[in-house]
Amino acid sequence: MTLPSLTGAQKTGLRGLGQTMPDHVWLGRDGVTREFLAELNRQLDARELVKLRFTGGQDRHGRAALCEQVERAAACLCVGAVGHTALFWRPGAEGSKLV
Repeated sequence: MTLPSLTGAQKTGLRGLGQTMPDHVWLGRDGVTREFLAELNRQLDARELVKLRFTGGQDRHGRAALCEQVERAAACLCVGAVGHTALFWRPGAEGSKLV
């Protein structure tokens, strides 16, 4: 599945939507496991936009590496990451309702 590229304005709009969202998925010390990916994919299929919270005590570089790993493993885009939270987006089967 190839993801459409987003413009800066589209990413900004998605980050705005994510501001008030609760965390839907948590990523701890175990890292990107099969169970984590199953839950993330379930959430992305249901919502398109998912806020992830890092709870494993990773440093800044570790969180950036995990964001890239999640993008590859779940075929989604990281539209923003600040501190211990990151926002991931993947369009639905019929296209995106948010962009």
